[in-house]
Amino acid sequence: MKTLLRGFFFVSALMADGAAMAQSPMSLEQLFNLAEEQSRQLQSSRTAQSAADARVAAARSQRLPDVNVSLSGSYIGNATLLSRSFSTNGTADVCYAIAPYVGTARHGKQDTPHWGNQFAVEASQVLYAGGAISAGVRMAELGQQMAALDVEKQRQEVRFLLAGYYLDLFKLGNQQQVIRKNIELVEQQLQNMRSRLAEGTVLQSDITRFELLAENLRLAQRQVGDAAQIVGHQICTTLHIDHEIVPVADDEVRLYADGEASLTQGETYWQQVADGSSIALKQASLACDISQQQLRVARSGSRPKVALVAEEHLSGPYTNDLIPVDANVNVWFVGLGVQYNLGSLWRNNHEVRRAKLDAQRSAEELEVAREGIGNGVQACYVNFRTCQTDVQTQRKSVELANENYDVVNRRYAEGLALLTDLLDASSAKLTAEMAFVNARINLIYNYYKLKYVTGTL
Repeated sequence: MKTLLRGFFFVSALMADGAAMAQSPMSLEQLFNLAEEQSRQLQSSRTAQSAADARVAAARSQRLPDVNVSLSGSYIGNATLLSRSFSTNGTADVCYAIAPYVGTARHGKQDTPHWGNQFAVEASQVLYAGGAISAGVRMAELGQQMAALDVEKQRQEVRFLLAGYYLDLFKLGNQQQVIRKNIELVEQQLQNMRSRLAEGTVLQSDITRFELLAENLRLAQRQVGDAAQIVGHQICTTLHIDHEIVPVADDEVRLYADGEASLTQGETYWQQVADGSSIALKQASLACDISQQQLRVARSGSRPKVALVAEEHLSGPYTNDLIPVDANVNVWFVGLGVQYNLGSLWRNNHEVRRAKLDAQRSAEELEVAREGIGNGVQACYVNFRTCQTDVQTQRKSVELANENYDVVNRRYAEGLALLTDLLDASSAKLTAEMAFVNARINLIYNYYKLKYVTGTL
């Protein structure tokens, strides 16, 4: 088989009413760039990242002072002075806020200012909250980092999905080329056999069997074309573009060269890359940090809260004396407030214990994730290396199958081989060529799988 072409135009709507529509080639990098703009998965994760940014701003705002302002107006009814027996008869000794300070008042309704006003300003600034505010800010920042990792995780997943579809197009396109060449070979063989039929050196049954082989190859060609159309539709659905626009592979040689070159770097290199780039490891590490901050929040419940407070009140009339006074009273104060929940002494210890266990579990899950990534990288690299051996084996198989077909075809033309020998040689040639193109694509796929596992796709 000749060396695979660097690029090819793949026919996606093969034999639709007898006409085929060729599509423009698109590189894998162009697909990735299109996914950055069109992928809804990425758009959703970016929205979540924006929400995480807002949560950081909200957490930091907890350090700002609280200021409450209230203003109200009211109508005050007449005050009524009653005796201990609830009678309105007689008098009672009363105290006044102003001279003469002590006097008597007759029971019954008292003159009362009817229109009241209330204005208050209350401000407080938390000075110490047991570390809860700082821990909350840090948790929000870690959540922001986690959201950024989610975006990158979605990007890696979308790219790996597109790479799989893209390489499927490669594989199907290469299979079409192999089938097309074999159809041409069979048709050429049929032409030769028909010319020999008149000479009596070929039977009609031999021609019929080759015609059946040609029909089977055409059916396989149609099946491959239909499969490629399905893959193209899946790509367009993933990217949310027109379903009639099917990206076409055009850079197999470069991708294959990149895959083969990466084999020289060795498993140790890829393990080191995974340690520094694996998204799963970064997320597990962030989960450990978040659990530590949750432990700080839990411990803060057993600590006092200290705040600087200031209030300003302006109200009227003055109704705190027995007889109301038609005047405005202004009062203000500044001070420190300390709050401590004594119930936390016997309740919060359970919350602290739970937070400690969660932190311990997060640390254990980080180690499990590290082991899983290490095993995944090792398995991917071994499969990657196996694919290289498979490519070399299949390349040799193609050479041998072509040589065998040439020998059998020549012997059949000389009447030294049976038709079944020629059919077997043709089938072996087709099988070897299909296995070779599939092995090349499998090597590229495992290369991208290795990049996906290490978080560098």
